[in-house]
Amino acid sequence: MPCLGQPTGQTTVRPASGGSLLMDPRRRLVLIRMGTGTLALFGGIPTGYAMPTLWNPCLSRLPAKLANHPLVDAAWQGIDPQKVWDCHAHIAGTGDSGSGIALSPAMSSIFHPMQFAQRLFYLNAGCADGAPGHVDQSYVARMRQLMDDLRPGVKLMLFAFDQAHDEAGQPLPEHSAFYVPNDYAHALARTYPHYFEWVASIHPYRRDAVDALEQVHAHGARAVKWLPSAMGIDPAAARCLPFYQTLARLDMPLITHGGEEKAVHGVGKPELGNPLKLRRALDTGVRTIIAHCASIGANLDSDNGNRRVSSFSLFTRMMANPEHRDHLFGDMAAITLRNRDPAVVRTLIEREEWHSRLLNGTDYPLPGIIPLIAPASFVRAGLLAKEAVPVLRNLQAYNPLLFDFVLKRHLEADGRRWPSCVFETRGFFEKSRT
Repeated sequence: MPCLGQPTGQTTVRPASGGSLLMDPRRRLVLIRMGTGTLALFGGIPTGYAMPTLWNPCLSRLPAKLANHPLVDAAWQGIDPQKVWDCHAHIAGTGDSGSGIALSPAMSSIFHPMQFAQRLFYLNAGCADGAPGHVDQSYVARMRQLMDDLRPGVKLMLFAFDQAHDEAGQPLPEHSAFYVPNDYAHALARTYPHYFEWVASIHPYRRDAVDALEQVHAHGARAVKWLPSAMGIDPAAARCLPFYQTLARLDMPLITHGGEEKAVHGVGKPELGNPLKLRRALDTGVRTIIAHCASIGANLDSDNGNRRVSSFSLFTRMMANPEHRDHLFGDMAAITLRNRDPAVVRTLIEREEWHSRLLNGTDYPLPGIIPLIAPASFVRAGLLAKEAVPVLRNLQAYNPLLFDFVLKRHLEADGRRWPSCVFETRGFFEKSRT
């Protein structure tokens, strides 16, 4: 995959049921009371933010003046939209459509305030929080509306999400923050092929794991998604080998979280996010994508006496290893969140030899949680022009996907930016063997 060179109105989104997706007063009160603690879990609230900016206003009908702003036009320059697949997007909902989505009881209980508030933030970010009985439907409708604001051809790769499992391969629904069935992700991609591709999720300890992998590949899944620390997967375990061998044979990528996990509760084993644990997959020939470039947290460095070092330093060491050049990749989802050091962004821009191995994703709906991304922090770090900030903030209120894209296209370090190939990911995911 060679690299190629370098709010004016306030329309509220309406779900199919006709109810407003704006948050009702009770939910607003809950967010005001819980917001500070919950956003601390994501990395904190920007200094000087007023409470109303905690929630997404869910504006729609992107004004032509904003859609055609020179900053937006410049972001698309040199990009072929037909090749742009956002490789990291989450499906959310409550299962009210019969989708099979399931949430842990803790996410609906005020006795677990962090998880309860996280659920409200996720659904508000996806503009589905004010549509009781139609949450699943409204979440998908909002994604489609956002995609209509982008250039024709752009697609979202939607993640299924398997349950946590124990060592015997039995599901642990009580330890699974949420569950999104493969069948539902597949159905969305089949129903809306102009908007979506899909990514399966299969726990490798399942007795049917290899058979399930063959099946989802046959049904057009473009990759497999893991979140080891929440799902209870040890990527270094020998029991994963048959799954890795099948992934390698199919040339099907594995997208797996690296570093600390802030957004999803589960079995609670943070050590499973250590990037070094992915060496077995790499040695088996699996195209392995470390989500977020392991850009947050710390892990034990088993190469150097198990001292604790940043997860990102382990990622950079692995990326520099010539033995991994053909199989190790990083996705850029969430690297612009407030809880990441801007130095991560600078490194990923400056290491031009890595650009052909970086894949852009948004981690949608997180860009729709307004306080999580502070463009002004990149101005202070010397990575973004100051005049871009008000335009970006306006974009975020209307379209978090476009906001994420335009922000990343304008980040710059020493005159260098990410080239078009970082965003044109389609060719990478179409390589899977039939």
